[in-house]
Amino acid sequence: MCLEGSDSFVIGEIDHIELEVSDADETAEFLEKIGYERLRETDHHGTSYEYVPSDGNGPLFEIHTVSGEETPGINHIAFSVDNIEEITEELEEEGVDSLVGPYHVEKTGRTITNFRDPDGHRFQIVSDDE
Repeated sequence: MCLEGSDSFVIGEIDHIELEVSDADETAEFLEKIGYERLRETDHHGTSYEYVPSDGNGPLFEIHTVSGEETPGINHIAFSVDNIEEITEELEEEGVDSLVGPYHVEKTGRTITNFRDPDGHRFQIVSDDE
């Protein structure tokens, strides 16, 4: 996605933020207290809940309970894109680190590409499969 008069591209708005938490049920209750509504529950990462703001203004939170070596925190921030293949190619051309994708995730019905910033934080671009 190039800006007019620019050779650079910009990735779109935040689609979701995945949180790894100590107890997904407790965090779900917390999100409901602050005005979020459960959109769905999946078996992605064990049991995963997806919550959206009740007024529709803001990103989706995907939450799951940590397991194994995971620690509570932000797993990744995902941005919604329409042309995931093109954006993935542009990220590769820009030399973005740890680029993996695009690939289909059957449990969520989406195509994703993962990548990392210089400090190793994971980011993701996502596209709904239609």
